[in-house]
Amino acid sequence: MSIKIAIVDDNTFLIKAVKEKLSFFDTFNIKCTAMNGSDLLAQIEDNHNIDLILMDIEMPVLNGIETTEIIKQKYPHIKIIMLTVFDNDENIFNAIKAGADGYLLKEINAKDLHDGIIDTLNGGAAMNPSIALKTLKLLRNPMSIENEKDKEDIKLTNRETEVLEHLSKGLNYIQISENLILSTGTVRKHIENIYRKLQVHNKLEAVQKAKKNNLI
Repeated sequence: MSIKIAIVDDNTFLIKAVKEKLSFFDTFNIKCTAMNGSDLLAQIEDNHNIDLILMDIEMPVLNGIETTEIIKQKYPHIKIIMLTVFDNDENIFNAIKAGADGYLLKEINAKDLHDGIIDTLNGGAAMNPSIALKTLKLLRNPMSIENEKDKEDIKLTNRETEVLEHLSKGLNYIQISENLILSTGTVRKHIENIYRKLQVHNKLEAVQKAKKNNLI
């Protein structure tokens, strides 16, 4: 029986590479290829007789995770394997939440790709070992990825960190200036910079956000 497959990737070279891997197996029939999620949805709107989609994640217009979510709502019979160069926790987490049936890396060889597709169509979940380990970690501690997402890239100078640590202990401008041997005007300027970088408006918000982002 012919297995009807769609390949979605914004890199034509990688589409060609995947097609070559699938060409070793007579059971696979490439029904369509698309450069992004929007392109795919337009192509399959009139003919969604597809068994499985090999989906890239990072694409313009409509990325792979957004597209997966739409396809699973509109065409739940279609299986989706994310085929990507990324194996970071957030991508895996979001792909699983969107309804992806498997997650493989593009470096996979032809046989393993074939086996992953067959396993997925038979109700399994295609995952290479490193991704399976990450998925287990996410299942054991789903909050870890949320905590990472909440953290922001905030860079304070050493002096600003010192001032912030003193603020967190409840010291006022004069006490901080005496402890750090700075003028109160300099301390005030540091605190203004801290508030701006943290995007907060008062001492309490600054301390809370700093602790949340492990700055102090």
